[in-house]
Amino acid sequence: MRTPHALLAAATALAAAVVTPPSHAAAAIPAAGAYYVQSATTGLNAADNGGAVEQHNPKGNEDHQQWNLRAAGSSFVLESADTGGSCLGRSGDKARTVACTSADAAWEIAPAGGDQYTLKAPGTDRHLTVAAKPSGANYPAQLAVGSSGGLASWYLTPVTSPTRPMPPADQRTLDQVTFLTAHNAYANGVDGGFAPPFVNLVPNQIRGIDRQLADGVRGFMLDIHQTPDGAILCHNSCTLVSKPVALWVDVQRIVDFLKAHPDQFATIFLEDYVDPGVLRNELARVNGLSDVLYRPDQTGVRQNGWPKMADLIAAGHRLLIFTDHSRASDEAAGLTRDSFGVMYQKDWTVENYWSMGSGLGSSDWSCYSRWYDADTAIPLTRTEPGFRPLFVMNHFRDATITSTARTDNTKLADRARRFCQPAARKKPTFLAVDRYDLGDPASAVDTLNTYIYP
Repeated sequence: MRTPHALLAAATALAAAVVTPPSHAAAAIPAAGAYYVQSATTGLNAADNGGAVEQHNPKGNEDHQQWNLRAAGSSFVLESADTGGSCLGRSGDKARTVACTSADAAWEIAPAGGDQYTLKAPGTDRHLTVAAKPSGANYPAQLAVGSSGGLASWYLTPVTSPTRPMPPADQRTLDQVTFLTAHNAYANGVDGGFAPPFVNLVPNQIRGIDRQLADGVRGFMLDIHQTPDGAILCHNSCTLVSKPVALWVDVQRIVDFLKAHPDQFATIFLEDYVDPGVLRNELARVNGLSDVLYRPDQTGVRQNGWPKMADLIAAGHRLLIFTDHSRASDEAAGLTRDSFGVMYQKDWTVENYWSMGSGLGSSDWSCYSRWYDADTAIPLTRTEPGFRPLFVMNHFRDATITSTARTDNTKLADRARRFCQPAARKKPTFLAVDRYDLGDPASAVDTLNTYIYP
């Protein structure tokens, strides 16, 4: 990790500069420069690990993941930014670092559709590729040299993100805007109980939902559990929780705010442990919800991309609700949540892993998909023709410790620009933090709202 002074200098330089998109954005071959070699399948980066080239979680300037691309005759080489003279190359069927003067360091680079590329050993049909996934396991870390196909598609992601100025207010689309988001917004100790007594002493936030709205929070992460009373907001379970808040109460607060502020937009994220019928009945109690609920599934977003914010506001579509629940389990139950306006988050967003560490000691700033394991591979880089998922960037710890949250929140803009934005190849839409009142994360939101990622 860089020193605090270096972090501040990097963040200041990034915030002050609007970088012109590199010429490779519209060209067949990337321009010379510093890149991450990023798998289109997994979203993970090629990293030098003692000579072995492996796919690792994206980690900014750490972990030997940056490569300097340059022409070498009719081919190209990718020299390690950390080890001069050492290039991404091959030995047999394994990807290795080799001397940049070696024939095994040369690659032919060709477009593979969209903004993806293939890297092929000259004069052969052998490509840099992710090793095939064994049954029931994740993709191996060690990168391979093998046949063409989907596993051999790569992004060459610029280390310094290409950006453009934010469009005027009447032109910017939903995916171009960044929103301050409160992790466990309900766990504030102001609106009601949220956990057993001991856990109640360490709230994720210290201001109630109404104050959060007044302070500019526009994303709300809420955990819901099922009790005989309906969908209740609690952490882990509602057992032993004194005076918990019902979901409909907090949703009503948000709807009332939107009614009073017709130019504002908000999003609710549900960590969802209730039956679909229970959730439907709970939301039916919210007065005016249908007046502001936004339904991207009914407005052609998957085909045409996200609409302009001005159009959403003009139409009154100003509240988006996501659930992390499984669509498959709802289909088995005979009632899907999107039938009553709650969107399945994995259909519409990508999200990085939720924790940076315990809250004490070392931190992990790497940025990789929360939905990447032996059974699921939804990379942060996921895109579809005409559609780019919204990016939920989590920036918090296992436990909320005041001093740690304050420090973490001062580094939010730097992590977003230097770690998570290149990892996702898109700008964060939602910056989710604990204790948003500490470290001024709103300033990070303001910084990100000065530009867009092409």
